[in-house]
Amino acid sequence: MLKELIKKFRKKPVIIEAVQFTGDNVDFVKEFTNYNASVCNGELNIHTLEGNMIASVGDWIIKGVKGEFYPCKPDIFENTYEEVFD
Repeated sequence: MLKELIKKFRKKPVIIEAVQFTGDNVDFVKEFTNYNASVCNGELNIHTLEGNMIASVGDWIIKGVKGEFYPCKPDIFENTYEEVFD
């Protein structure tokens, strides 16, 4: 039966670094992403492993476990991550 092929998985706990894009912190986001971000026609472009992605004001810019960068919408970020205090 096909139901036997369906398995459940839990995301491994991984600590990431992220910066929220405010629109006023373009230079900081560029530095955070090791200059893998640029502004073109008023939009913030993040150069990801999958190609360029546009980040909107309020999006989080995440540094992944392999050092890659990508934008994440605030609602998804809030449902996926919680802040870690050292």
